[in-house]
Amino acid sequence: MGENEASLPNTSLQGKKMAYQKVNADQRAPGHSQYLDNDDLQATALDLEWDMEKELEEPGFDQFRLDRAENQNLENSETADLNLDSIQPATSPKGRFQRLQEESEYVTRYTRSAPKSNPCNFCRLSKMLCTAIILFIFGILIGYYAHKNCPSNATSSGTLDLQLYQEILKTIQAEDIKNSFRNLIQLYKSEDDVEISKKIKTHWTSLGLEDVQFVNYSVLLSLPGPSPSSVTLSSSGQCFHPNGQPCSEEARKHGSQDLLYSYAAYSAKGTLEGEVIDVGYGKADDLKRIKKMKNTTNQIALLKLGKLPLLYKLSLLEKAGFGGVLLYIDPCDLPKTTNLSYDTFMVSLNPGGDPSTPGYPSVDGSFRQNRSDLTSLLVQPISASLVAKLISSPQDRTKNGVCSPLELPNNEERIVNMQVQTVTKFKTVTNVVGYLKGLTSPDRYVIVGSHHHTAYSYNGQEWASSTAIITAFIRALMLRVKRGWRPDRTIVFCSWGGTTFGNIGSYEWGEEFKKVLQRNVVAYVSLHSPIRGNSSLYSVSSPSLQQLVAEKSNFNCSRRAHCPGTNVSSVQIRGDADYFINHLGVPTVQFAYEDIKALESPSFLSEALFLKRATKIEEMDPFFNLHETITKLSGEVILQIANEPVLPFNALDIALEVQNNLKGDQLNPHQLLALASRLRESAQVFQSDEMRPANDPKERAPIRVRMLNDILQDMEKSFLVQQVPPGFYRNILYHIDEKTSQFSILLEASEHCKSLPSNETLQEALSEVLNSINSAQVYFKAGLDVFENVLVGKN
Repeated sequence: MGENEASLPNTSLQGKKMAYQKVNADQRAPGHSQYLDNDDLQATALDLEWDMEKELEEPGFDQFRLDRAENQNLENSETADLNLDSIQPATSPKGRFQRLQEESEYVTRYTRSAPKSNPCNFCRLSKMLCTAIILFIFGILIGYYAHKNCPSNATSSGTLDLQLYQEILKTIQAEDIKNSFRNLIQLYKSEDDVEISKKIKTHWTSLGLEDVQFVNYSVLLSLPGPSPSSVTLSSSGQCFHPNGQPCSEEARKHGSQDLLYSYAAYSAKGTLEGEVIDVGYGKADDLKRIKKMKNTTNQIALLKLGKLPLLYKLSLLEKAGFGGVLLYIDPCDLPKTTNLSYDTFMVSLNPGGDPSTPGYPSVDGSFRQNRSDLTSLLVQPISASLVAKLISSPQDRTKNGVCSPLELPNNEERIVNMQVQTVTKFKTVTNVVGYLKGLTSPDRYVIVGSHHHTAYSYNGQEWASSTAIITAFIRALMLRVKRGWRPDRTIVFCSWGGTTFGNIGSYEWGEEFKKVLQRNVVAYVSLHSPIRGNSSLYSVSSPSLQQLVAEKSNFNCSRRAHCPGTNVSSVQIRGDADYFINHLGVPTVQFAYEDIKALESPSFLSEALFLKRATKIEEMDPFFNLHETITKLSGEVILQIANEPVLPFNALDIALEVQNNLKGDQLNPHQLLALASRLRESAQVFQSDEMRPANDPKERAPIRVRMLNDILQDMEKSFLVQQVPPGFYRNILYHIDEKTSQFSILLEASEHCKSLPSNETLQEALSEVLNSINSAQVYFKAGLDVFENVLVGKN
């Protein structure tokens, strides 16, 4: 893959001037946007302020001292008090004009006797006055044209004038996105994804994107079998397809594709007969109760999707001895406007990447492991209508507006025979990767990821929505690039393949270039499934980016007639951001439109990929205005991260997130709380003392800003833990869902230890969290020490 390696620039910092702008390091005003700023005014103000300080500077006065708005008590490091009030460390240097007030020697008054009046003196004074006026005017003209023709240090040629944001984003039009979407939809019927990949590559290249290339991997895919799976009632002999229709040749003809693609990728295959045991959502306490009542060995679990990761629930069922799983979504968990009683769906049991090369890339010559089945369970997704038939329940279970959940009565026994048919084959998965090289920091990457349709997977259309949005932003960006502008950092555009089967394309690419990406990636912007509804803007981001995302979301809401409150959270999300969050610790952001009622439903229902529901993109957004909004919001964040001299990440927000995760939890020992408090103190000092140089032209050495950005981009890596339950994020800053605020691994461990005689699992989880917090605290402190040593060396 030598060609792939050459595509990732790993050059050192070029000898060009870094661009600087005034940054408020600790707080952003809600509603602030680049649309409302003026770079020329900022640059002029900085020049005047700097010139005045040079005039007032004393010999030997090399350092500024901070003048905090409030004295912060950083001495009590062992406190367990979780004070979550807002901290506002000052960023302005002390003593700007204070020396003139404190030292009277700076101003000396001279008293002179008035000269005697005579004609010669008068003429001499008149000539001097005229000369002074002429020189003054001449000096003003020279200064004006010199300032106009020579940009100041505060506005380097590599800086994107804030007005350019508006000019770039103005060219994004809903009609263009709609046309691109419809053109892509015409291609998905191809038997493989080569045609779609070629179309994307050709289009991106025509727009001017540099070095667009294919990155191919031969991977193991789990595909539907030659005939649909089935479930047969032993008592009556009735056979049903997964959608609830009786087994017949006619049913196969009318719904052949829907029936074939109702399967669990990488499930075990075969036939199993056993008793159906209703396990609800498959929680640990549910299984503990059931095992006391029944023998679960080689039986078939009737499992609801949602509330917890599917892989986690399947791992519990395996431990309990079950042999098969009938998986469904309870209609009561869906919005009332959604009727999916007869709809089938697909799920993937792959945690990520090519199963035959776990943890290493699928390049030529790699050892291939025999892992066609990723679970010992036979797993079959079925519709709610089939569940109703299995438990002899009426399909309409709504009375007086109240929905009654589906459940099998405890005193009834159902014996069924389930047949699961899947096949595994090696297929080629293609990624399309293009680059826009940065001007001053080409070795720092902002990755923008969408995904395209992969052959042999379900025929949904959200991939076309995702691809149309990333293409629209590339088009707008390259129009400006052709006029001579270029971002400071490199922007890498990726269209991933194999997303449906477990984010295979992104995982393999990440594993191949892991060493480069660990060092160079500063952020990942996800465009996975951007339109899931049309009523609420739903934003997910890392804690360090939440202020930036909330700022953009608020500004968007201010332009709309009605908009619900800003909803920004750090929760587990589906899609190709997975590898960058959990293996690289990269700050991530994703904007999407969702239905409000869907947000109120149990989490993890999106693990089901419905064949029919995914084809209604144009019904949800007929004029593609929502697509345009997502493109502009994502584009503005991309531009800001790619161009700001100091990365717009907030260190203090990470520390506050950690404290919030421990707040009110009685399980946390004193050492954990005290360590979280010290982390907050270190992050506060770091944000106050080391983000401040961005506001001070005197300290704006390129090497100093580079050091600061290196620290900011790696902040979240401290929170990657090695061992987590299946389906849980390794990055513990992300919650399991919006309803929980505690660390996910601590919640799971506390539930798990209820059924065990010892609390060893909980102690291990506490140790993981403690080590992560300690690592982050040491990281911030080391950053402070480095900057202090740099200042001492300069002095």
